[in-house]
Amino acid sequence: MRSRARIYTCVAVAGLITLTAACSSAVSDAAGDHRGRLVLADAQPLGEYNPINGYGELGVSPLFDGLLKPQPLSDNEIPDLAPALATSPPKSNAEQTVWDVELRDGVQFHDGSRFDATDVVATYQAVLDPGTGSEIAASYDMIDTVAAVDDLHVRFTLRYPYAEFPARLLLGIAPSELVTAGPARDSQFNTQPVGTGPYTLAESRPDQAVFEANPHYWAGEPAVTTLVTTYVPDDNARAQQMHTGALSGTVIPPLLASSFTDSTVPVVAVQTVDWRGVSLPSNNPFTSDERTRIALNLGVDREAIIDNVLAGYGRPASTPFSDVYGDAYNAEGAFEYDLGEARRVLDGAGWIPGPDGIRTKDGQRAEFTLMYPASDSTRRDLATAFAAAVEPLGVMVTLLGATWDEIESNAESVAILLGGGDRPYSIDTQVYETLHSRGPNTPVYSNPGNFTIPGVDEALDVARRSIDPQVRVPA
Repeated sequence: MRSRARIYTCVAVAGLITLTAACSSAVSDAAGDHRGRLVLADAQPLGEYNPINGYGELGVSPLFDGLLKPQPLSDNEIPDLAPALATSPPKSNAEQTVWDVELRDGVQFHDGSRFDATDVVATYQAVLDPGTGSEIAASYDMIDTVAAVDDLHVRFTLRYPYAEFPARLLLGIAPSELVTAGPARDSQFNTQPVGTGPYTLAESRPDQAVFEANPHYWAGEPAVTTLVTTYVPDDNARAQQMHTGALSGTVIPPLLASSFTDSTVPVVAVQTVDWRGVSLPSNNPFTSDERTRIALNLGVDREAIIDNVLAGYGRPASTPFSDVYGDAYNAEGAFEYDLGEARRVLDGAGWIPGPDGIRTKDGQRAEFTLMYPASDSTRRDLATAFAAAVEPLGVMVTLLGATWDEIESNAESVAILLGGGDRPYSIDTQVYETLHSRGPNTPVYSNPGNFTIPGVDEALDVARRSIDPQVRVPA
């Protein structure tokens, strides 16, 4: 599969750079005392706190708990999945088509109601209900039924064997009494969330959310009593607010982190399996040719991009997964930078340089538009570096910074500077939707160019549905 899945030109597996404020008086006055109150800045819009539509799906949320939660051991291995609202790891039958989960007793929702199996059933059924239009429904299509065996015992019956099912048990659970029919985008949970999590939502504005500690949290009241999250999409603005002490912490691009080298603000670099890559549209005359996609991969010097754009915080990537996945990773699938070979591949594919240096074939030019979110300086710089890298090949890339809504409306016809890796809990969650051809419920940014490459879907399906590692790994 890996040698055939040339849907993307993957650029790098990126590191995560976080800033945390030192406990100096200047910072404490502005951003809190860092024990009772924290002020964090996020580049992503706030709101839409509905677990049925994907909020808290990855098991990390101040408002909701899943049956399981990620429990990282270090930043160079995949996190374990530990019980949260479950009392122990789920148990399956031999075929791994039936999974039983025992639930924690004595847990309360924020509104004081008791958590039990009916809440788990209602939440998962709502995700699967076509009437809710859940954006994450495709990720749970292996579930046939979910039923309460008793108050503290839930049984999931699957449509097919699925060894990685525990990774689907991170979804935040909502109280059944408040799970109503109708589109998830219209649900009261978007603005009035009620969960079992360590915090309640005290205030919600487009630019700021205030979370207060839940004194009845089943795992103990949080040490930080007030958590303030502000929406600051501009990377430079977040960095500046850290310099002035307005924030307790944030995430910034690697290049901006260099401005804190001599600062009292601690800079923490964390290894991740996040990746950034260029998706290529299947309906473009140039990028629809497998040979041209191979040439683009050969013609990009990933090491240079990592050094110049990511300040060295990254590793070259040719696929959306890395060696952290052990035998599932194939090092032979990596592209080595070879500009001469890239040119020869394009020549062999019939794309010949024209008078202006841009290659043509049958009256079509080797050109396409690459869109990226304008507020994301790292993606902007990666897009710029990619366009510069392929220009010597005779390929013209027009860069277009835009909003996510604008990118979404053009997703099938343009290249996109994509990112992924936020579901690292198994190789299946990491790559299935990224590489599989699109279906009716596929998320917008999963294979947005909708490439269908012979053999890839079949290999992904075999790997997903087999319970034999000797079958899954080769697939």
